[in-house]
Amino acid sequence: MGVRGEGAGAAGSAGRGRAGAGRDRYAGRGAGPAATAGQRGPVSVTGRALCVLEAFTPAAPVRTLTDLARHTGLPLTTVHRLVGELARWGALEREEGGGYRIGLRLWEIASLAPRGLGLRESALPQLSDLVHVTGENAQLAVREDLSLVFVERLAGRGAVPVLTRVAGRFALMPTGVGRVLLAHAPPDVQERALAGPQARCTPATECDPGVLRHSLAEVRRTGVAICERQVTEDSVSVAAPVHGPHGDVVAAVSVVAHADRVRPYTLVPLVQVAARGISRALGAGPGVRAPAGPRPCTVPRGAAGHADPSGAEGAAGPAGPADPAGPAGPIGLTGRGRGGRSGSAIRR
Repeated sequence: MGVRGEGAGAAGSAGRGRAGAGRDRYAGRGAGPAATAGQRGPVSVTGRALCVLEAFTPAAPVRTLTDLARHTGLPLTTVHRLVGELARWGALEREEGGGYRIGLRLWEIASLAPRGLGLRESALPQLSDLVHVTGENAQLAVREDLSLVFVERLAGRGAVPVLTRVAGRFALMPTGVGRVLLAHAPPDVQERALAGPQARCTPATECDPGVLRHSLAEVRRTGVAICERQVTEDSVSVAAPVHGPHGDVVAAVSVVAHADRVRPYTLVPLVQVAARGISRALGAGPGVRAPAGPRPCTVPRGAAGHADPSGAEGAAGPAGPADPAGPAGPIGLTGRGRGGRSGSAIRR
């Protein structure tokens, strides 16, 4: 994924992202069926059909039969037969120019994924409030192995530009939601993530395994992740965990804002309230602990490439009882919303 942020830069789900061919760069996902096809070929008809479907990406939403054969490594006659069957079922649709794109019926089936639809519907009121209060990006993500998938994202008109999209993948480490999800993942998943290559998105992206391990411990201790200039040089992400009915972390919610216009710690109580609201909507009990808040940053804000052991670059002061609508509050907390709506407006 080539990105300028972690969420989407558009009001609602439509997005105004600047999608490009490099979007999968930071996806953090291993070789899929298409890669397998190029190496030794899929072993079943189903595997070959999945190879064809995976060939479609945000950078290449329309492909010809020749494109598909080249991308999958399958014979052109095989691709022609598979595409015909997929088109008749509705998984693919044929363009006037002869190319094919993903069909609406496939979207209908995919929308039934329980971690997508139900979670999204439970979170939308809280995400909407976050955008209304901050004027920035609000997003929701879940983990799938060593990558994350964005379930929803909303953005205010003046939000920092970003590129990721609903159902888009991203590496875990550089993002606030990713660090929250990884911090609460099983130990073996954390070790695999720390042992693997890290996606360096900006010069400030932290890639040292020791620092990242400490950062994950801080996320568990404080209940919040702050990642400044880790994905892009102009954005900061503040994220918190969403708990399911059994108390486990099932998702993460965050605000992605302008790094030069927002003091990250002032966003912490807003994101925490939203996370608790989504958790309650999912059936989580009242026993979800109140995080202690991030540690104060010990270096000046904006210092290029500094390595705060907490991994929370730019965090300046504890979350605590700070008034998010104070006289020097970040943009969006001092009147961006209707009538200067403060953090208390988020649904509790």
